[in-house]
Amino acid sequence: MSRPKNQNYKGHGLPKGKEREQRALIRFKTTLMNTLMDVLRHRPGWVEVKDEGEWDFYWCDVSWLRENFDHTYMDEHVRISHFRNHYELTRKNYMVKNLKRFRKQLEREAGKLEAAKCDFFPKTFEMPCEYHLFVEEFRKNPGITWIMKPVARSQGKGIFLFRKLKDIMDWRKGTVGKKLTSMETLPPRSTINPSGSHDTRTSDDQKDETPVESYVAQRYIENPYLIGGRKFDLRVYVLVMSYIPLRAWLYRDGFARFSNTRFTLSSIDDQYVHLTNVAVQKTSPDYHPKKGCKWMLQRFRQYLASEHGPQAVETLFRDMDNIFVKSLQSVQKVMISDKHCFELYGYDILIDQDLKPWLLEVNASPSLTASSQEDYELKTCLLEDTLHVVDMEARLTGREKRVGGFDLMWNDGPVSGEEGAPDLSGMGTCVTNTHLGCINDRKKQLRQLFRSLQVQKKAPS
Repeated sequence: MSRPKNQNYKGHGLPKGKEREQRALIRFKTTLMNTLMDVLRHRPGWVEVKDEGEWDFYWCDVSWLRENFDHTYMDEHVRISHFRNHYELTRKNYMVKNLKRFRKQLEREAGKLEAAKCDFFPKTFEMPCEYHLFVEEFRKNPGITWIMKPVARSQGKGIFLFRKLKDIMDWRKGTVGKKLTSMETLPPRSTINPSGSHDTRTSDDQKDETPVESYVAQRYIENPYLIGGRKFDLRVYVLVMSYIPLRAWLYRDGFARFSNTRFTLSSIDDQYVHLTNVAVQKTSPDYHPKKGCKWMLQRFRQYLASEHGPQAVETLFRDMDNIFVKSLQSVQKVMISDKHCFELYGYDILIDQDLKPWLLEVNASPSLTASSQEDYELKTCLLEDTLHVVDMEARLTGREKRVGGFDLMWNDGPVSGEEGAPDLSGMGTCVTNTHLGCINDRKKQLRQLFRSLQVQKKAPS
């Protein structure tokens, strides 16, 4: 049923009745001039739409979503690259609030052991609103290191480490460095709506108020796992096609991002030691553009296996699977699960010396700009496979457990791996369908997949 014509609504798509037919022509739109544009322009049967033309597929930025989503009518087959309130997972303060709430819910419903599976994020306080709670915690453990992060900025902007309350006092007065007074990406002030989600649409009514930029104060992980004396974190890609029911895919490839300088806690002001963001590291005086600061996840997994054995590595990667699933479940009830939406998240994971993974943050718009040829190839394959799963061409059956480099990780419940797969978890449970950091023979798999789909299509019904 279509909405009545209204000048406030912009319609997109095809005439009714053509929703699941195989489409020869797909009109796409995006404003991102990077690897994504290359992939979209080279996809057979896809044509670019500019300005106000009608589109079937829009890889939009989150600012367009905020301003236009509620006023845009979309036909059944139309797809857009973000969920309406993606910030429930991708704003640092909301992510922690949702995880804390979900942990309490699990403790009530399933007990402390199940709730402990959510203990994968450092102790965190929202500032300035939880300042007094933070001070109480700070005084319990004097001398440890904390990290301050603006909730809605990216690429390492505005982050600093501290060990003294005086630094926070100065921050509250706005005197800790000019970089902290910048309001370049101010998050809108929010309220909680009856569903428990955060409603940012009230921001227009409060433009006259003096904005206060929110930060999170987080306990800094002082014992990161080091390779060659350097700190790193992992970037992992998770594609969510639906929240109700939850349907999530995990990509096999990703990378470890290294800092350019050897790790030490004696210089907490050196961003090249503590921040692994490429945007930060490439400004380092001794950064090598061709060499970069990245390892592909296959190389990282092989390195860990040689150092610690396959069993320890399998446990670590299962613990990471748990982070992906639990974090998505924590926002499942507050996320607006519109059938037109999908989202490719960039998860940032830190590993400590005990091989425990920690969730640092989830990005709604992970960088699709390549920092090297290897990075370009990874992101090209990632985006091609994302489009295969989104399936604008309506070629898939919906029963696939693997599409290219993506493995179906959760489909309203855990997805079991292929029959006969060994149980390396040591728990006697079914092997989950995840292969992060494993061989990604995507081209061969895609050839087999689309060949079998063609055969099924030709077979008499």
